[in-house]
Amino acid sequence: MTPWTAVASDGVQASIHPVEGVRGRGLRLDFDLAGTAGYALARRTLLLDLPPHYEITFYLRADAPDNNFQVKLVDASGDNVWWVNRPDFQFPREWRLVRIKKRHIEFAWGPTKDRTLRRAATIEFAVAAGRGGGRGSVHVSHLVLRELPDAPAVVSLPAVWASSALPNADASQALDGSVVTAWKSDPAAGAAQTLTIDFHRPREFGGLAVPWLAGAHATRYDVQFSDDGVRWQTVRRVAGGRGGPDAVWLPEAETRFLRLAFHDGPGRAYGLAELEVKELAFGASANAFFQALAREAPRGTYPRGVSGEQSAWTLVGIDGGKESGLLSEDGALEVSRAGFSIEPFVVTGSGVVGWADVETRQFLVDGYLPIPGVTWRRAQWQLRVSAFASGSRDESRIVARYELRNLTGQLLSLQLVLAVRPFQVNPPSQFLSTVGGVSAIRDITWEGETLSVNGERTVFPLRRPDRVGTFPFDAGPVPILISAPDWAGPAEAHDELGHASAALGYQLTLAPHARATVGVVVPLSGPRVRPDLKGEIPARWITREQSAVATAWRKRLNRLAIQVPGPGQPVIDTLRTALAHILITRDGPVLRPGTRSYARSWIRDGAMIAESLLRVGHARVAADYLRWYAPH
Repeated sequence: MTPWTAVASDGVQASIHPVEGVRGRGLRLDFDLAGTAGYALARRTLLLDLPPHYEITFYLRADAPDNNFQVKLVDASGDNVWWVNRPDFQFPREWRLVRIKKRHIEFAWGPTKDRTLRRAATIEFAVAAGRGGGRGSVHVSHLVLRELPDAPAVVSLPAVWASSALPNADASQALDGSVVTAWKSDPAAGAAQTLTIDFHRPREFGGLAVPWLAGAHATRYDVQFSDDGVRWQTVRRVAGGRGGPDAVWLPEAETRFLRLAFHDGPGRAYGLAELEVKELAFGASANAFFQALAREAPRGTYPRGVSGEQSAWTLVGIDGGKESGLLSEDGALEVSRAGFSIEPFVVTGSGVVGWADVETRQFLVDGYLPIPGVTWRRAQWQLRVSAFASGSRDESRIVARYELRNLTGQLLSLQLVLAVRPFQVNPPSQFLSTVGGVSAIRDITWEGETLSVNGERTVFPLRRPDRVGTFPFDAGPVPILISAPDWAGPAEAHDELGHASAALGYQLTLAPHARATVGVVVPLSGPRVRPDLKGEIPARWITREQSAVATAWRKRLNRLAIQVPGPGQPVIDTLRTALAHILITRDGPVLRPGTRSYARSWIRDGAMIAESLLRVGHARVAADYLRWYAPH
C-alpha cells in the first residue's frame, strides 16, 4: 500500500490497509469522524492523461454509515480539484462495480479558469461527514481507466417484440411514437408476458415511463437488462402498480436489450400505449427524478420546492437542541435535519385539496415567538397548522396542531389527511452539506397507535386515525391515492429505493362554525416515547404545552427592553425572532450560522453572532461558545 497515504481533517482518524480485492489486492480505508464535520481520505499520486471519452471503474464495498462519498482528481498544481460527490451515500455491503464517466466529474474548486479536466496527477477516495457520521471501513478494488468509443453519427431505430399480441396491436405499436396505437397482449396467452427491445448497441438512459391502457396494467413486473439477449439481469421490480402511468427510476442505466417481464394484473391482458425511454437527466438523482415527475403532474401533487418553485420555511426547535424541524410556508413539517415531512391535505366532496388549492397566511404566535403556523382558507372551511418544540437537549419533541374549522352555518363533513412523505421541507435547491429534497423512506409501519419510519423515527398521533395506509412508490403519489373512497392500505410498506409514504385519515363532521383539533408528536431527541397527556384531551394538552413554551421564550427574548413607536414594532419583532433562531440554531454551546447546509461553526460567523448576543442580554451564551471554541 506504499503508493497510498491516509489523510484526515482535524479531529478525524484515518488509516489504510491492504485487503483481498475482487481481482488482486485492494485497499481499505478505516475512518473515525469522531463527531466532527470533517473527512478522511486515501490519496495516491497517479498521472492520468484523459482521452476525449472515458470511464473510470472500480469495485466498492464498505462497513460504514451513510456519509458523503467522494472521488477526487487533482491536477499537478494541487490547487485545482474535480470530483464526483455522492451526499449521504448508502455504501454497498458487498462488492459493487462503480462506473464514473466523464459527464459525472465536476469541477469542485481551484483558481484555474479552464475547468475541463484533461490531466490529473492525484486521485483520492474520501469519506466526509454526512448524515451517518461515526466510524467505518471503505474497501476499493480494481481501479481501471478505459477509453470509450465516440457515439455513432446515426442511431438505428430499436427493434421490439413481445411474447404475444393481438392482431393490429403488435409490439411495435408500444414504441412507434404514437399514443393512439398500443401493444395488446393475447388474453389466451396468460398472465406471464414479456416485451423486449433491442437498441442494437449499448444505450444509456435514466428511466422509463409506462403508460397503460385503462384496466390493462400490470400490478407486478420486472425490468431486465441484457448484453446478449440471452442472459438477463433484473434491475428493478415494480410491485403494487395501480395503472400509472408508471415512472420507473433507473439511474445511469446502460444496456443493449431491455425487457419488461409482466407477472399479473387486474385484467386478462396487458395494454401498453407508448413506452418512453427517458434521457439520462431523468434519473440523474432522486431529486432529478421527482422534479421531472412534478413537471408533468398537476400542481400540488408534490411539495412546492420539488415542483421547482421558491419555497420559504422557518425553524421549529428548542434552545441549543440536538435537532430541529422546519415548517414550510404551505404547512408541511420536516421532523429533523434531512428528515421526512408531514404534509396536510383535506378531502372534500369535490376532491383533494392541497397547498396549491388554498389561500395561505403565515404567522408567529405574538408576532415574534418561534411558534410558527400557516392558515389555509377556502370558502367553507379553514385549516390552521402550527408547530412548536418542547423539552430538553437530551429529550425533545415537536408538537404539531391541525385545527379544521367550519366557516358555514351548515353541517360540514371533511377528511383531514396527514401524509408522511419522503421529502424534506428543505428544497433540492439547497445542495451543500445537507442536500435538500428527497429524504429516503424505505420502511414505514403502522403499529396500531404509532407510525414507525425506517425504524428510526416515530410519529405519535394524539388521536387515533379513522383510516391508515402505507404505500410503496409504485402505488402512486399520496394526493392521487387518497382521492379514492377506499384508499386505506396495508399496515406496512417497504420501498427499496426509499420512496415509500403513508397517510393518516381523520373523518371530521363539523357542526356550524365548530372546529376539530388533531395533534401529532414527533420526538426530536432522546427516547421514542408517547407523551403522557395525564388524562387531558389532546387539544387541551397541546394548548397547555404551547403556553408553557411561549412563556419560556418570552423570558429569553425580552431581556432587553426596546420601546419604539407603533410603526417600528415589526422591526423589533423581527429582531426577537432572529434571536430565537440563533438560539435554536446552536448545537449545545456551539454557535452555527444554520441548521442544514451551514450546520457547522466558523469563528468568523461565531464572533459576529456572539457580538449580537452580547448586545441583547445573552452574554452567557456568547461565553459558552468561546469556552467551547478555545481548545480548537
